[in-house]
This record gives sequence, C-alpha cells and structure tokens, in this order.
Amino acid sequence: MKMKRTPALLALVAVAILAAVAGSVKSAVAAGPTITIWADADRKTAVTQLANAWATARGANVNVVVHDFGKIRDDLGTVAAADAPDVIMGAHDWTGQLAANGLVQPVVLSAATRGQFPAYTLNAFSYGTAVKKLYGVPTQIENIGLVVNTSLAKVPTSFAMLEKEALAFKKKKAGNLAIAVQQGTNGDAYHMYPFFSGLGGYVFGVNKAGNLDPSDIGVASKAFLKNAKLVDKWNKEGLINSKVDSSTAQNAFLKKQAAFWITGPWNSDTLKTSGLKFKIIQLPKIAYPSVPFLGVQGFLVTKYAATHGVESLAQDFVANYISTPSAQAALANASGRWPANSKAGASFSDPVLAQFGKAGKGGVPMPNIPQMNSVWTDLGQAWVRSTKGAGAAKAAASFTAASRAIADKIG
Repeated sequence: MKMKRTPALLALVAVAILAAVAGSVKSAVAAGPTITIWADADRKTAVTQLANAWATARGANVNVVVHDFGKIRDDLGTVAAADAPDVIMGAHDWTGQLAANGLVQPVVLSAATRGQFPAYTLNAFSYGTAVKKLYGVPTQIENIGLVVNTSLAKVPTSFAMLEKEALAFKKKKAGNLAIAVQQGTNGDAYHMYPFFSGLGGYVFGVNKAGNLDPSDIGVASKAFLKNAKLVDKWNKEGLINSKVDSSTAQNAFLKKQAAFWITGPWNSDTLKTSGLKFKIIQLPKIAYPSVPFLGVQGFLVTKYAATHGVESLAQDFVANYISTPSAQAALANASGRWPANSKAGASFSDPVLAQFGKAGKGGVPMPNIPQMNSVWTDLGQAWVRSTKGAGAAKAAASFTAASRAIADKIG
C-alpha cells in the first residue's frame, strides 16, 4: 500500500532536508581553520569586523582576543603555544626584539602594494643585521606636535619667537607654564625628542649597509654638546620644567594656563571638544630641525601561525588584506591615527590628524633594534636632571653620563 504524499508532509520533509544541509554547512564553517588575533580594546571592534569580512571570503574563522597593547610584545614571549595568537597588532619598535627572538615571521608584499606606503613606514617594520626583511604591515602613523592656543599666543615661526612668547605668557600669572611638555619623575625621552633632535642629538647612527648601528650612540654627540648650554638656559628661565607630568601638561593647556602643549593624536578628541582655538605645528628649528620620533603601528604574523597550521591564512590576512586602502581607512577611523597606506590617507579627512601628520615631516622612526630598550630610561633621566629647576645638573655632564650608561648596558 502506497503512502499518500500530502503537501504538508512534503513541506515537513523539505524543511528537514534544508535544516540538515544548513547544519552541515554551519558545521563545515565552524570546523574550518581559525586564526587568533591579539588586538587592544580600542580597536577590537574594527579589527573584528575586518577579520570577519576576510574570513567569510576564505571559509575561515577568526578569534579576536582583547589584549593590553603595552603587554603584547612581552606576553608573546611567554604565552603557551595553545593560547598564542597567530597575528598581533604591534608597534614598529618591537620588531627587532621579536624578530631576533624568532617570535614573528617575515611578510612579503607585492611591488604594487609596497608602492602605496611611504618608505619609512616599511623600513620601520624591517629588521636584519645583514639582510633586512619586512616583518609587519604598517597601518597607522603617529607623532607629537606643538599645539598652540591661537587665542593666547601667535603661532611661532622660529624657536626664538616661541621662547619669547612662552616666557611672556608664563610671567603673566602665577601657575602658568611656558611650554607644557610632559616628563615627570621617570622622564619622557619620547616627548623631549624634538628638543633633543633640534640640538643635534640622535640615538643611533646608521652603518654603510643602511642598518642602525648600536655602537654609534649620539646621546652626547659633538653637535648636541656644542648646544647643550641652551638646555641650561631653558632650565634657568623656566621654559621647560621636568616636574610637569602628563596630566599637569594637559590640564594647564585646557585651563588656559599654557599657550603651548607638546602632545600627539591620542589627544585629538580632547582638543576637538575643548572649545579652544588651536593650531598644530612642528616644534620650530633650534640649531637643527626639531623633528619628532615617528611611531608606526601595524600587524605581524607570529611563529605560532605555523605551529597552529594556519601560516598561509595569517600571511594572507596581513599581507593581502590589512594592507588594502579600505582596511587601513577603517582602522584609522577606529583609532584616530593617520593611515600608513597613502591611498587610504588621500581619502581620509580629519583636519586635526592632518595637522599632526604635517608636524611629523622629516621625523625619525623610533629605533626598532633590541638595543633601544637600553636607551629610554637614561635618556629620559638626562632631561629630568637637566631641567628640574633649582639644583639641576649641567646638560653637558648629564647627557655625557647617560651616553656612557647606555653604552655599558648595550655592552
């Protein structure tokens, strides 16, 4: 006896078949390869959206893990393989240490893609004692600039003009600062770098092969020592004071107790909502151009991608997807940093970030070799000792001592 196939029965069968197919497809996708990415909380949403779009086209999965940005480099060296990321967000100056320790893999960009990035951004993620290799794709650029409250002071066209205006403002009222630049007890060699470069200082020279030379330390270079008396002068007149820390500098500028503030794009939103009229420029030339350190952030493929069997996927995500103008523009919008990709920058409109970008002209990428870890503390403390007001050390002696201490640490 044959069963009568009613429309209702056929519908139930069809639904069951579709459900089974959908379930098998879902299982196939879920069972597909997964790459794990470490990103900070601020950019987690943007990275997740980008990674999911890439993964959907590749039949893969992504697991974006929020990780404190400041701990990514060190934690990568201690994490268990099972919990390790395949891709990380990172700062370019981590490159040397990570590459030397074998924690990251080289990436390869096509000539067309390389042409979309300023050379220094690629150099920033390149490392090698003999042959340089690219270890990361740059995504964002940042540097500090001189923010001028244009209601309180004129935009200086020379350092002499800046010095005159800043000191005149300081004398107007007790509690005013001349130049709000952060140092504090621990020092801040990064924020002081434009003054350092403007006096002829540098951190490491470059050898004939074009690589950073840790044996050539310029913390007490002849050019800097020749101009070191200017630091003593600034200390005596109160142009710079090492007692000023980050919050003091920011509050003074926002409360109109400082007409000049040295800061970076991380304070863009603060500036935009401050209600103040301002302009951002590069610190004017002292004896030499007062260029800032340049920071470049990007994505790197870790050694664990190979361990997890997803090396080709991780390479594809970083080299072929994160490098695109659309991906870079999305990250720029999420993080408030200028995109490294020039095509993305051409379509990215943010007047404050653009001013910071111009203030970075001619800047020096922070050295990305492991020996840089031996520089920060002593260079920052040299500034602290020389600009703490009463009882300050002479700059020539302070920086000479710092240079020796750095050389000893590097060995």
